[in-house]
Amino acid sequence: MGRRGKSQHQKRARAAAQLRAQEAYASAPHSFVFARGPAGPGVRQLSLDVRRVMEPYTASSLQVRRRNSLKDCVAVAGPLGVSHFLIFSKTEKNVTFRLIRLPGGPTLTFRVTKYSLVRDVVSSLRRHRMHEQQFSHPPLLVLNGFGPHGLHVKLTASVFQNMFPSINVHKVNLNCVKRCLLLSYDPDTQELQFRHYSLKVVPVGASRGMKKLLQEKFPNMSRLEDVSELLATGAGLSESEAEPDGEHNVTELPQAYAGRGNMKAEQSAVRLTEIGPRITMQLIKIQEGVGEGNVLYHSLVHKSEEELKATLATREQKLLLKAERRGKQEQDIKRKKEQREAHRKRSLEGMGRLTASGLDKGDGDSGAEDPGQSEAAAQGSEEEDEAEYFRQAVGEEPDEDMFPKVKRRRSSKSPGQPTSSDQSPGRGRGQHPKKRFRTAKGKQPKGAIARHFPRGQFLGRALASKRPHHKSSGAARA
Repeated sequence: MGRRGKSQHQKRARAAAQLRAQEAYASAPHSFVFARGPAGPGVRQLSLDVRRVMEPYTASSLQVRRRNSLKDCVAVAGPLGVSHFLIFSKTEKNVTFRLIRLPGGPTLTFRVTKYSLVRDVVSSLRRHRMHEQQFSHPPLLVLNGFGPHGLHVKLTASVFQNMFPSINVHKVNLNCVKRCLLLSYDPDTQELQFRHYSLKVVPVGASRGMKKLLQEKFPNMSRLEDVSELLATGAGLSESEAEPDGEHNVTELPQAYAGRGNMKAEQSAVRLTEIGPRITMQLIKIQEGVGEGNVLYHSLVHKSEEELKATLATREQKLLLKAERRGKQEQDIKRKKEQREAHRKRSLEGMGRLTASGLDKGDGDSGAEDPGQSEAAAQGSEEEDEAEYFRQAVGEEPDEDMFPKVKRRRSSKSPGQPTSSDQSPGRGRGQHPKKRFRTAKGKQPKGAIARHFPRGQFLGRALASKRPHHKSSGAARA
């Protein structure tokens, strides 16, 4: 029984082929095709159709939102290896197409005069040929009419050539050529025609009956007596099935091509079927850089040499002023950084001196506050203020348990002399303690007194204090 699986030779060959494919894919130019601004449904569909033309080396599922700027797209394009931007936009007057070469330009701006979508082109054909396998390989670029008509025409042709991978005619595989992109330049009208075709190769030199047998769909021969009738005369076939071939599209194949009858060194005809889109555009201007820079060519504005020199001088002056401002900003940043560093060093030196002086003095003041004593000191000062307010409002010393952190004042009177609280009958210690907090004018005191009595009690006691008092005798009291 034979050994199953892949041999070492097969594994090495497939690994080498995969490595070559990755290198070829990385070296090929990639593109972003999208629409910007209020383009409308027609222009957006046109951008999707052009994106289909640029496959497979393009971002098929690219989504660009309104808040994304051109700088965002350029920043993303670098890591992905994107080399070209194809941007469609629409204004009130016309449709604009910009072709940008990354990373340093140039930028080509075209005005789209006419365009047709893929669905419009396909619907006008009687039989179209378009399938998914055609888009697995890049199209074959064909340039027509780009002769010696100026440097701007030559630059345009060069930019379009660099959009697609180069082809080595000695090593190319013809089975990879399934589509064709035609760019035709008309020097009289200065218009550029953009056409996209599907490519098909069929053998020539055979009768219509033989061509019918070589097709996948076998013909109906129920009315024929012998197969020779089909091969010799093509009986039962309509004239529309025989497509005209001539010297314009007949060639000798250097290698076998996919399809029945396409053999090496045999005559075959190359047939093109347009699959769209179709664009007619005109070059407006060429700029340096990505979307901005010096205008190298403009089809609508023509300047003399003196005007060009003046424009260049003004631009150079602006660049010099910009460089001067940038240098001044850098100097200011450097100076401020040095100032911050010097201030930091001085602060650290001062903190070191204070710490050293505090360690030398021991219990002396080091210039730094003790965070543990700040709250206690603040609370003591607050209670002292409340005690002073109590003395001014009531006229007596507060009790010891009311403000424990306030030092008691020594009485200036002798020990035997009675105090004001002993002389007044309404301020004695035998009475209710709430009466001692009554003010003279009946106002609500603040601080510690306000926490013991509400405002209504003080007002009531103030009114009661205004009533006349009648002294009663000891017998009556008894």
